[in-house]
Amino acid sequence: MTTRVPWDPGGYLALARRACFVCELLAGNPDYPHHVAYRDEVAVVFASRFPSAVGHFLVAPVEHREHAIGDFTPDEYAAIQRVVHRAGGGLTALLPVERLYVLSLGSQQANRHVHWHLVPLPPGVPYEDQQFALFDPSRGHLDLPDDEVADLARRLGDHMVN
Repeated sequence: MTTRVPWDPGGYLALARRACFVCELLAGNPDYPHHVAYRDEVAVVFASRFPSAVGHFLVAPVEHREHAIGDFTPDEYAAIQRVVHRAGGGLTALLPVERLYVLSLGSQQANRHVHWHLVPLPPGVPYEDQQFALFDPSRGHLDLPDDEVADLARRLGDHMVN
């Protein structure tokens, strides 16, 4: 049984405003640990530190960009969306998925580096717990065993390169 950790909005906001978490991850800063599944010259795919569901991963451009559309040429946008598609395909091949949610979240006030969340909805989740309810901060985030997250990241990375 997976448990949920209560959301700490103040702690999260302090972390999100301290530095660009994607740039710090890419720089190897140990204060911003994430399990990286895949990286190429365009994007990085990594497990969420605050997962809404098992298999919650993020895709972000390697270059610091802040706007999901305006900071990309059409070709650059298509290139990163190909990574989103490959990662989403990998997650749906590796996990039981009723629906894969793909959304870009962030703000100019925190988490400025644009990124896309890929969140697999497992089969059997009651409708009232799906969609926006899955992301409700009052529900907290999942407390997943680190070794299981690391293993899924490894398997997703293997799937994306093969």
